[in-house]
Amino acid sequence: QLQLVESGGGLVQPGGSLRLSCAASGFTLDYYAIGWFRQAPGKEREGVSCISRNGGSTNYADSVKGRFTISRDNAKNTVYLQMNSLKPEDTAVYYCAARRSLFGSMCSPNPNEYAYWGQGTQVTVSS
Repeated sequence: QLQLVESGGGLVQPGGSLRLSCAASGFTLDYYAIGWFRQAPGKEREGVSCISRNGGSTNYADSVKGRFTISRDNAKNTVYLQMNSLKPEDTAVYYCAARRSLFGSMCSPNPNEYAYWGQGTQVTVSS
């Protein structure tokens, strides 16, 4: 059974950092691009960042550029999202998702292109 599990969320003060993890089970992430998405109450789900299957291509939403970094460790079957300089507007449920892709292709920030989703992890930025 293909499964993605996010972890690392929590409550952090503005300016703080968190590292989210997305661990896969039941399949290898080697063949998949991975995206991170978030959804705040009353808002639509939005793309935060994505990484191609070989890590050669990444994409970031303008709102997180320079603060968030996506990376992957295929040996550990895990993708990470390092979040620094967090702001209250980063508060949301964060989801990772997997999209089978061709080697060398770019990742996509469109959530509709991702077939497999985790259950989400809450990130709350508040003083």
